[in-house]
Amino acid sequence: MIQKDGFSFCFDEHECSKCSGNCCIGESGYIWISPKEMEEFAKFLDMSVEEFAQKYLIKVGYKYSIKEVEYQPNKFACVFFNFEQRNCGAYEVRPTQCRTFPFWDYFKDKVQEVVKECPAIKI
Repeated sequence: MIQKDGFSFCFDEHECSKCSGNCCIGESGYIWISPKEMEEFAKFLDMSVEEFAQKYLIKVGYKYSIKEVEYQPNKFACVFFNFEQRNCGAYEVRPTQCRTFPFWDYFKDKVQEVVKECPAIKI
């Protein structure tokens, strides 16, 4: 079990296999990625950072987000989500936003929302 100061819940990473990838699919949103993470992704995919950015990123203001695919009307998934295995196809290099889920400040006072989304949350 993983616990973080300031959060009223913990996370059991062994429970991820019981989920269908809820943290990677659903409503559209931004999947922020830093320049260093872009370099790691590009290396992982054996391509240049420029190729990676052109193929997999969108620019939002001065930041970048990983593209999404619409798999059902108004339902989106990260472009790296593997639908057959129901997991991240780039898990080893996933960005900080993904690595820190569910311990986002947003969920500190929205515990029931994260419990509904993630079966690995334990109160």
